[in-house]
Amino acid sequence: MSVAALLDGPGAEVLAAACAAYRPGKELQLVEKLRRRYDATLVTTAVTQAALRHRAVAKFGPDAERMYFTPDGLEQATRTTVSTHRAARVALSQIDTMVDLGCGIGGDLIVMARAGMLVTGVERDPETAAVARANLAAFDLPGEVLVGDAETTDLTSYDMVFADPARRSDGRRVFDHNAYSPPWSFVTQLLQRTACVKVAPGIPHDAIPEGVEAEWISDSGEVKEAALWSGDLYGGTPRRATLLPGGASVSDAPDADSGPVGKYIYEPDGAVVRAGLVTAVAVAVDGWLLDPRIAYVTASTYVPTALASAYEVLEELPYKEKALRSWVRSQRIGTLEIKKRGVDLDPAQLRKKLAPKGSTSATLIITRIGRDAVAYSCRRVTTSFPVA
Repeated sequence: MSVAALLDGPGAEVLAAACAAYRPGKELQLVEKLRRRYDATLVTTAVTQAALRHRAVAKFGPDAERMYFTPDGLEQATRTTVSTHRAARVALSQIDTMVDLGCGIGGDLIVMARAGMLVTGVERDPETAAVARANLAAFDLPGEVLVGDAETTDLTSYDMVFADPARRSDGRRVFDHNAYSPPWSFVTQLLQRTACVKVAPGIPHDAIPEGVEAEWISDSGEVKEAALWSGDLYGGTPRRATLLPGGASVSDAPDADSGPVGKYIYEPDGAVVRAGLVTAVAVAVDGWLLDPRIAYVTASTYVPTALASAYEVLEELPYKEKALRSWVRSQRIGTLEIKKRGVDLDPAQLRKKLAPKGSTSATLIITRIGRDAVAYSCRRVTTSFPVA
């Protein structure tokens, strides 16, 4: 049954009842209870929607309680913190009208409309388009959602184009930008005008057209996406890393030396690493690279920075399983965090072999310097970043 059945009348009533009584893992009991009063098919649709709203809170916060979802639409939607950052950047360019090609359930339409733009969504799937339309209406936001194909949409009447190409095929995630839908050739055409295109964070730097800014975005330390900005939205730099929720941003990669480990090791945020801006961390903390090809920075002093997590180096250890097991045992380590870069190892497998069982906690950083693997016993200094 379509989500449209839940928008008013008995459907809206059963949806409200399902959402009010929903508890994860208790779906069958809820279905049985509601079927005593409502149509069975309507109940199934409503309970499914209640479950999706519950899951959606992680991405959409309180808005999830009023929104409508499809399973695929929720999976592919951008979380609100990221889309709000994006909309705020667009608003600075005084964009009045925008079209979202492949708008999905309309998450980006909502935040763009809230930022003051007149929005149009284009969605190939009629059911998904209906959900996006319902979501705009749920917040009394102006705009329209059309059923259509991104590649045949007339773009001449819009100040800006936003696109989020599909990166899934047969239910599996696609990592090759040449396998996107619409195809990469269409994306590069869009980027010849004022546009923003959401892409996977693994996008190769050499695939990004000249004159286009690539912005890698992380949220609470987790890299979420890269956004390609062109035309009037181009920020004047080829690469940028933005760290949410604080909003710290870096776009310059100055030269940095490399040298022996200092008192502290800094692990740059994933967005900084993806953007190729690790040397900016070295400058920020008055430090240097452990190895010119590895994304670890080291310094003699601790300098708080939103761009990286910091670890105090306590001891250099031999990178040998027997020696590391002895260290774990002697320090009575029970909680062991293992960080690694430049070495071929599975932290979970190594942790299992080291068998931590004590009452203390520690961080083990394993990396490569030149041709040699090295290990450092560390203490995490920062767990959260200052707000920019």
